[in-house]
Amino acid sequence: MNQIPPGGGILLLDKPEGPTSHDVVGWVRRALQERRVGHTGTLDPFASGLLVLCVGPATRLVPYLVGADKTYDAEARLGVGTDTLDREGAVVSDDEAWAGLTETTIVSALADFRGELQQIPPAFSAKKVGGEAAHRKARRGETVKLDPVPVTIHEIEALEVELPRVRFRVRVSSGTYVRALARDLGTALGTAAHLTHLRRTAVGPWPVGEALSGDPREGGIPAEAWIAPLDALVDWPHVALGEEEALRLAQGQRIRLQGVDDGRVAAHWNGSLLAVCDIVDGVLRPRRVFPPPAPETRLGTA
Repeated sequence: MNQIPPGGGILLLDKPEGPTSHDVVGWVRRALQERRVGHTGTLDPFASGLLVLCVGPATRLVPYLVGADKTYDAEARLGVGTDTLDREGAVVSDDEAWAGLTETTIVSALADFRGELQQIPPAFSAKKVGGEAAHRKARRGETVKLDPVPVTIHEIEALEVELPRVRFRVRVSSGTYVRALARDLGTALGTAAHLTHLRRTAVGPWPVGEALSGDPREGGIPAEAWIAPLDALVDWPHVALGEEEALRLAQGQRIRLQGVDDGRVAAHWNGSLLAVCDIVDGVLRPRRVFPPPAPETRLGTA
């Protein structure tokens, strides 16, 4: 219990409603007595679901995992708009325009969001405006103007329409705000809207069903909960190295390979991730090097 693998690892945690993502990171830091804990995408306090955390040396993987698609189950309340676009905010508009809507109209409006679009982030968000987080300006009562950003809605479907509430499932690109999607759904339907429920059910290949639930300071972190750094890059091309090549790579040296395509790869030896590399003109160039394998399999002793 509560032992970090030598090369670090990835943890899947099911965040409950209430605590912030930073709170959950703090739980893990204290449970493991380890400061190096990073997340690959936050959840708002009112939301629940999957947080993917990188621990120890595996925090070096955060930049490569933050871009994973994310899947959510959500509920929007039509007819009421809030300043934060969710149930935590102050009501800023209230109308009855939703009363004349049909389920067919709503399902069709949801489907229209599928694909690439330009989305204006919420004023209450971490987006920077003049070097400061937008939510700080918004909380001071300042007018916040954010430019649209490109996002992709890969999948979206209605789960239940029980007016004025609409439940839906959506898989989106990283950086998409489901709160903003609820707002935009209302606009498309000619009414106000805000998000009343949000649960992240998957990040990339990982479903929330595989995550730990509860406070790890109390329940502990079992050994089987850890995902090895190499396994976290399961969708990447892998390059297996011999011992001599691995020793050179561990020292930051470049290695020439035969018959390989250019691109980003995970280089490994004996099942352990050694480095995130770029292959350019047949040369393996390390970008981030990881600690060598555990002592019993350390290079030169196996």
